[in-house]
Amino acid sequence: MTTLRAGDPRPGGRAVPRRLIALDVLAAGAFALLPWVAAMRPGPAGVSAPAAWGLSAAVALPLCVRRIWPMPVFLVVLVLACAVLPFGLAPTSLLAAAYAVYPVALTQRGPLGASPALVGGLSAAGAAVLTLAGGRHYPGRTQVTQVALGVVALGATWAVGATLRERREAVERAIDQAAERARTEERLRVSRDIHDVATHSIGLIAVKAGVANHVLLSHPEEARDALAVIEQVSRTALRDMRSTLRALRPGPGDPGAGRRPDLGLGDVPALVDLARAAGVDARLGTRYAEEPPAGVAASAYRIVQEALTNVIRHAAPTRCQVEIAVKDGEISISVCDDGPGPGHRTRETDGGLGLVGMRERAASHGGSLDAGPRPGGGFQVTAVLRY
Repeated sequence: MTTLRAGDPRPGGRAVPRRLIALDVLAAGAFALLPWVAAMRPGPAGVSAPAAWGLSAAVALPLCVRRIWPMPVFLVVLVLACAVLPFGLAPTSLLAAAYAVYPVALTQRGPLGASPALVGGLSAAGAAVLTLAGGRHYPGRTQVTQVALGVVALGATWAVGATLRERREAVERAIDQAAERARTEERLRVSRDIHDVATHSIGLIAVKAGVANHVLLSHPEEARDALAVIEQVSRTALRDMRSTLRALRPGPGDPGAGRRPDLGLGDVPALVDLARAAGVDARLGTRYAEEPPAGVAASAYRIVQEALTNVIRHAAPTRCQVEIAVKDGEISISVCDDGPGPGHRTRETDGGLGLVGMRERAASHGGSLDAGPRPGGGFQVTAVLRY
């Protein structure tokens, strides 16, 4: 059996405060002195006052450590309370047992799975029956009535403690579920970030590598420009990937440990420049009436990044217009292009992790995202994020 000292951690991870131990010592003294006045005269068994005080002290003394050894203390107090019943100490001894049963009910489940509501209801019913049966001449001093009231007090105390325990367990379960949801959302966020970084960068590298391979002999200057873009995109992708992985699993002494990548609306012009380097005539229009929260701005950045990646992969060379507006607690995003040139296949509006990720980002901030062909040709992505 595990024993605890004052200040030691409980099995549940919490410590027994010393002030609560001191409170139990005071309560034990009160239970020991409570029958003193009644014991000044001989009881039903003719026990003397000092003997009555000694018996009550024996019952109350274990209460000093009821929080450290809940079950052993309760069993000892209950046995002693039953032993002193013939000496007329039923009320205080059984109340001491009720005081001892509270931490047991607070930390352990009841016997045979008894419901706290059932036990509490039976205790209340028993108290009501005893009160109504007594009428005007309530036989409160009879030993049978005192024992019955003591049993009612035991049941009621256990019901209160067990109810509080169940409520604490419910709160702990809710906290655990919230933590698990937060971990799942964080894993999804990191997965989306890695997907966006990888697809955007690899898409640009593939395009420029094809250009370099095609013009390597005929136009070496253009090939060198393509290789320079590949180098720039690769370095940016590595930096973004390290930042994302650092937020997922920080290293010891890392000053950026646990932080999300510092990407936001201020980094969108760099995305547009990379799209231009990949052969897209991309233009950017912004209207910022206020500064959005960093988390929402990061999601907006990722949506623009994925939308431009789709333009580069499926429509380049083409013209593309990016519009971002921040106003009244909303970020509005529009990315539209003129469509692929002759011989390019039409994009699908369903399927693929890119559109799924963009919709998830918008939905996580109370917004929405639509993607599909434009009436006059081309493709358009519109999104709204709220904060």
